[in-house]
Amino acid sequence: MRTENNVYYRYIIFLHFFMHSPVRILIKRKIFLLFVGLSVAILSFLVTIIMPLEYRADADLLIISKTRYGVDPYTVIKSAERVGENLAQIVSTDDFYKKVIDQPGYNLDTEKLQALSPRERRKKWGKTVNASVVFGTGILRVSAYNENNEQANAFAGAAVDALVAQGWEYVGGDVTMKIVNRPVVTRFPVRPNMIVNVVLGFIVGVLLAGVLVLRKRFL
Repeated sequence: MRTENNVYYRYIIFLHFFMHSPVRILIKRKIFLLFVGLSVAILSFLVTIIMPLEYRADADLLIISKTRYGVDPYTVIKSAERVGENLAQIVSTDDFYKKVIDQPGYNLDTEKLQALSPRERRKKWGKTVNASVVFGTGILRVSAYNENNEQANAFAGAAVDALVAQGWEYVGGDVTMKIVNRPVVTRFPVRPNMIVNVVLGFIVGVLLAGVLVLRKRFL
């Protein structure tokens, strides 16, 4: 009899918890959650489309370390990756910016950059051109962003040319670089990412609505 009573009480407790659980409460208010989520997603979409849309141009450099005979290929690649990581930090500096805009053969529009204060220009330049290492390959990928696709292509081209011609100043004479992929521009703007912003807006909206529902229910 006592065992049956324990089972009965456990069943009552489970039923009470299920009927009043946060998950069940949220399910009952799913229309409200979806409404808020969609509203925030639409707001994110509207904010995104009024922001300047930027294209991206990507170019690849192969970093070649001049090593002595007998060094295994793995060590050579790791050495190139280390050099690439250093160069990725150099790309955002004022000195490299000057090298890029001084590259001949490119009609770079630097009017907006030059109009900024030194601090603001450095911050903007870091967002205009950046680089990252493709690990396991010894390749440094240089990316440039601009509202004009031709300017994005020009900045990327000038950046890789500057690295090939003068990159030795930052890493020494034991390293050479070769352009293996000339800049290619994306077909559509990539920044800000509209799809990501809309999805994040929907998720944030649902979470905020869920917090409001549970706060009202339990507080």
